[in-house]
Amino acid sequence: ECEDGKEIIRNPIRVFIDNVGNVVNSKWPEYSPIVNADETVLMFTSCRDVTTGGKIDPVYNEYYEDIYISRKSGDVWTAPENPGKPFNKDSHDAIVGLSPDAKWVLIYKGDEDGGDIYICKIEEGEWQNPKHLPKEINTDFHESSACFSPDMKGLYFVSDREGGFGGQDNYYTALSDKSKESKLVFEEPVNLGSAINTPYDEMGVFMRADGQALYFSSKGHKTMGGYDIFVSYRENTGWTEPENIGYPVNTTDDDVFFSVNSTGKRGYYSSVDVEGFGKRDLYMVTFLGPEKPHAYKPEYENLAFEFKPVNETRLEEEVEVKDYALVKVRGKIMDQVTHSPLGVLMEIIDNQTFQMIASFESNERTGEYMVSLPSGKSYAFAVKAKEYLFYSENFEIPPTTVFKEIKKDIYLAKVKVGSKIVLKNIFFEFNKATLKPESIPELERLVKLLNDVPTLKIEISGHT
Repeated sequence: ECEDGKEIIRNPIRVFIDNVGNVVNSKWPEYSPIVNADETVLMFTSCRDVTTGGKIDPVYNEYYEDIYISRKSGDVWTAPENPGKPFNKDSHDAIVGLSPDAKWVLIYKGDEDGGDIYICKIEEGEWQNPKHLPKEINTDFHESSACFSPDMKGLYFVSDREGGFGGQDNYYTALSDKSKESKLVFEEPVNLGSAINTPYDEMGVFMRADGQALYFSSKGHKTMGGYDIFVSYRENTGWTEPENIGYPVNTTDDDVFFSVNSTGKRGYYSSVDVEGFGKRDLYMVTFLGPEKPHAYKPEYENLAFEFKPVNETRLEEEVEVKDYALVKVRGKIMDQVTHSPLGVLMEIIDNQTFQMIASFESNERTGEYMVSLPSGKSYAFAVKAKEYLFYSENFEIPPTTVFKEIKKDIYLAKVKVGSKIVLKNIFFEFNKATLKPESIPELERLVKLLNDVPTLKIEISGHT
């Protein structure tokens, strides 16, 4: 660790590290910050004198942990709010996971089975009672942290259960097709393997919104002391060798619980600083990327006074920039006639792989939705709602090297006589009437509509 630390400090990364400010931070400890994909909601854990129940932990002599929520207004974070009961209980409640749309959270409670994970949803502006996750995730061992997969079809979590590589390991479990909102069912968990896990402890798992980068803390790998924050990138069916995200973000102390926005350009974590506002504050990290090489030659000093043209063409060596260009798609889903907002299910399918890459619900009160997607691909957007015709669209996102935002509002038509729907994800072979395989998910949605409403009579027309 000492040798690694010296090497890491000799090659610091280019970042700005800024205290989030005294509106969010207090004289009490703040830690475990998590932001949603578009960086509009910040949740964190704190031990404040306004804790739910008002009690002090007799072991640590600090107030019990509660989860606090701050929302971004313009470029500043608002004063944090404590949702109170039933979201926070009288004992310890710590945030460990937040869905990309900020409608679901994962909560750690350390007073059961040595530490378990709970799930909670917001409905009509009110947080519901947290539910204990099933036995595939929670065991008699210690489950310390978890996060949602970007498509909301599974969970990454940390456990020290038997059969791992040692200490606490990172696992993944997929949501089963038998799952319902009233009862979540998960598949058998899969250990992420020796590329990620070590004989030492791993902790604080976080998946970036594009599903391509996994952040976690580890006492193994190439650490400069205690836990360091690492990132590993998805590669085919596996993961790349974890990279230490570098100094000065990582230090010789324990550096745990790191989250990033959808672009990966900004991250949030907690740290201790003598110039901070309390025992432990929240900080924002802005990644500047690798330094651009300088080109300079003494004979160019008086170039402005020379009449002789410069004939030299000099190309600097390429600088590798790991930048997974994302496009943020956001908008509202509304009734076609009344324009009233709808809280409905939206699914996004990769037209090349036929894989569903995102499944989420729009906001019930505002109809708003948001998703971050890799550029240079074709997607099928499908929106389904009770009493409405399903909506579908083929959405092509051209390649881009910079982060962009697209606004797209969606209007749904009710199921009634005369209603029309255009199937925009039906694809034919060139100059033929042969359907391409990409058309299957769209046709399956139509079959489901007919099964859901067996009295429905439709006319299908089309051409190729």
